[in-house]
Amino acid sequence: MRIAVIGRGNVGSALARKWVEAGHVVIFGVRDPSSPEKQGEARVLGGDLASIADAAPGAEVVVLAVPWIAVPDALAAAGNLAGKVLLDCTNPLSADISSLVVAGSTSGGEQVAAMAPGARVVKIFNTTGSSNMLAPRYGETPITMFYAGDDVAAKETAAALSRDVGFEPVDAGGLTAARLLEPLALLWISLAYRQKMGPDFALILARRPAS
Repeated sequence: MRIAVIGRGNVGSALARKWVEAGHVVIFGVRDPSSPEKQGEARVLGGDLASIADAAPGAEVVVLAVPWIAVPDALAAAGNLAGKVLLDCTNPLSADISSLVVAGSTSGGEQVAAMAPGARVVKIFNTTGSSNMLAPRYGETPITMFYAGDDVAAKETAAALSRDVGFEPVDAGGLTAARLLEPLALLWISLAYRQKMGPDFALILARRPAS
């Protein structure tokens, strides 16, 4: 699968590394693809580098992995995403990461969908840190990766890419369930950094064995 990752931060880089290992083709969409430093980093991860405008059109899946403040510009640069599977990995965090700037009757995921008309948006890869994306198992137990969206086929693609990383995907419902997943992300961030647990823990859905 050809995947365009918009954003080359910790999350985008971790996901790209795992997808390249799984046999996918990854293109990083960045603002300055001519940067020798960025080109070198992309090669280390096994991906190619292009402008955001050039990366998105040829991709089967577009992954949004930028800070919330950069979302409008990134989506504008990507151009028309109608019909594309758009995986929204963002969280609408305040500058000090202590709260959500979008919450309650809407969500960041829903706002992403409004900014990318016609895109098949799935909220995913937002509820844990990049270190867990690089090492998505605790012992024999895979980390749970919740996802939400309104397009069934897009959700199937998102779930498959989640399994390729090593997660156990769990369908949380329609895109309005992003209103639940973004606060869940805030809980993980608060435990990791405000409560000083560090990033080496994960939220895992445990099921009682059938009797």
